[in-house]
Formats: sequence, structure tokens, C-alpha cells
Amino acid sequence: MRQSRRGDVDPFIVMDVMEAARQAEEAGRHIIHMEVGQPGTGAPDAARGQLAQELSDPLGYTVGLGLPALRARIAHHYGEWYDLDLDPSRVVITSGASGGFLLAFSALFDNDDRVGLGTPCYPSYRQILKAVGLSPVDIQTSLENRFQPVPADVAAHELAGLIVASPANPTGTMLDEQALADLAEACAARNAALVSDEIYHGIDYDRPPVSALNVTDDVYVINSFSKYFSMTGWRVGWMVVPHDHVRRVERLAQNMFICAPHASQRLALHAMDCTGELEQNKAVYAANRELMIAGLKAAGFDQFAPPDGAFYVYADVSAHTGDARKLAADILQEAGVAVTPGADFDATRGQHWLRFSYARSTEDIAEGLRRLARFMAGRNG
Repeated sequence: MRQSRRGDVDPFIVMDVMEAARQAEEAGRHIIHMEVGQPGTGAPDAARGQLAQELSDPLGYTVGLGLPALRARIAHHYGEWYDLDLDPSRVVITSGASGGFLLAFSALFDNDDRVGLGTPCYPSYRQILKAVGLSPVDIQTSLENRFQPVPADVAAHELAGLIVASPANPTGTMLDEQALADLAEACAARNAALVSDEIYHGIDYDRPPVSALNVTDDVYVINSFSKYFSMTGWRVGWMVVPHDHVRRVERLAQNMFICAPHASQRLALHAMDCTGELEQNKAVYAANRELMIAGLKAAGFDQFAPPDGAFYVYADVSAHTGDARKLAADILQEAGVAVTPGADFDATRGQHWLRFSYARSTEDIAEGLRRLARFMAGRNG
């Protein structure tokens, strides 16, 4: 049977690492998971309890833009976290952040438009862009700019749009308010759409992240309940779009998804009021971050930008290998620790990098670091 060129996308390597780790576990081995960006916790207990009481209700379709109560609660959230007065009508509930990206790219760009990505970056940006007929443009970022794009990149690459992420995956670095404002101004000057991925907001350490909505309304902001709210498997997120884009996005959402899962939307509504439990999760990430920074340096992985947020460290391993994918396979095979090779995030330079996630329990992270130290000592001894 014929096949489309839209399907010619690269695999998501971290998912392949997860499968190799699963097979090792099935064979009886104990694996420490540092490969996947998934919280070790589930959805907040109180929220799940509230949802359980509602499951006797018929959970049919919601309207395409999402439950009005959830949209209103998210708008209130922007007042609580960012001191913004956000109109709930601008909020669109999506089937996870991935559904949000599909809607955003469909609403903003035409076939073959060039959309910039500051690499290293989340790999699915590139693959979703390809799948909908767009042209991802890799922008090589630098350690001195903390792996974030700069305004000159917008003009230099003749872009129809730019995707930024703060905190970023895989690096955990953030853009401050001035850097975001400068990028927004550069995009406006070139009539390039700005898409801000803010799914790691809430998981920060020394300073809170800034929303792109603090510097401009001419932006698509995409967020998710998967990370801070610990709801990965429920597949629900949200977007904030300009007023004059709401109906355009609504039409796309109605036809592509009908709506996000109703039960997930209700759970998300309840989860937004579970601050105590969510902040306890964040405290675990903060402790894990300190362990990870010290433990990686002790193991010989000492070239990285300390993360401002999220739960990743992206380390330069070029002193140890020219093939990070093989090194990751060796670490899994010999040390029982699953890590992600950088080729997922940067096709050009990724062979020299590994991403380490510290989203699991502190006990797991400590044990994983001990295993990494033994592995590297044996490799170098």
C-alpha cells in the first residue's frame, strides 16, 4: 500500500530507550529510570478522590474549547502565578501539549513554512512540524546563551515562526523577561509567529519562570497538566491564543479532536487546587537536582549548564565518547541505568551529549548516581 511522506519522521529515541529498559526489567533486572521526563508521582490524591465521586455522571463530549469551569480556573491561575488578568475565552483545552502543538502549527502556518527551533530541543517539535508539511529549521544555540535562541536568529533564518521553551527540555534553562521580550519583538518585526512552550512552569528552583504573556499578547502559549500537575497519562493540556485566533483554533479542535477527554478535564480542574501535594513533589525535584548536579560531577559528567527548572541535566560527554547512543546503551546494559542520548534533541551535535532526568524518587536518583559512578570508574580504570 502507498505511504505518505508525512509519515517519514524520525523515531522518538527516548521511547526506544524506555522499551529497552522494559525488556531488561522483564528479564528480571532492576533498572533506574533517568531517561523519561515523567514525574514519579501520580495525579494528586485529593483530585483523584473528587473525580472518583463524579464517575457515575455520564461523561460525554464537552464543547471543543473545553469545560468552561476549567478554562476559567486556568485564567485565574495566570492571575495567581503571573499577575495577569487573562480573559478565559482565550484559553483552549487540548489533548495534552502534543495536541496543542498540532493545533498551533495548523492554525499559524502554511505548507513549507519555516519554523525555527533552538537546538537542542524537544524532538517532537521537529517531527510534528514535518508531519503537517512544515519545514523545521534547527538553530544551533550555545552554552554561553544557556542553549536558548537569541533575537538575531529570527532574521538570520528567515522564519515564519519560532518555538521557544522555558524551562527547556533537555537543558532545564530559562529565558528571563527581557530575553522573552526581545524575542517577541524580533518575531513581530519579521511577521513571525511566536510559540511559547511553558509545560515545565511550576518546576523551578532559584527563580520563577516568566510567561510569554507577561511581555506580549501576540503569542501562542502551550502548557500541560503532565509535569507540575503530575498527570502524564491523562493527556490534557491547554493553550492561550490571541482573541482573533480563538474561533480558528476552535474549528480545528472540533474537527481534529472533538474535545479533550472529559474525565481528564475534570481531574485537571480539581488538581489545580491541590497546591500542598504539588509543592511536596516540587521539593523532591529540588532535592534530586542537588543530588544530580553533585553526583554527575563526581562521576565525571561535569560539563553542563545547571538547570533553572524542569527535571533534566543535559551533559556534554565528548570527553568520554563520540557516540552517546552507544554510551547510553552501555550504561543501561552494564549499570542498569536508563539515560537518553542527545541525538533525540540535536541531530548535529547530539552524539556528544546525554540527558539525565531526575523526575523519579530521591532514592532512585541516589542509587542511579552510585551506579553511574561505579560504571565510569570501571570504564576509566
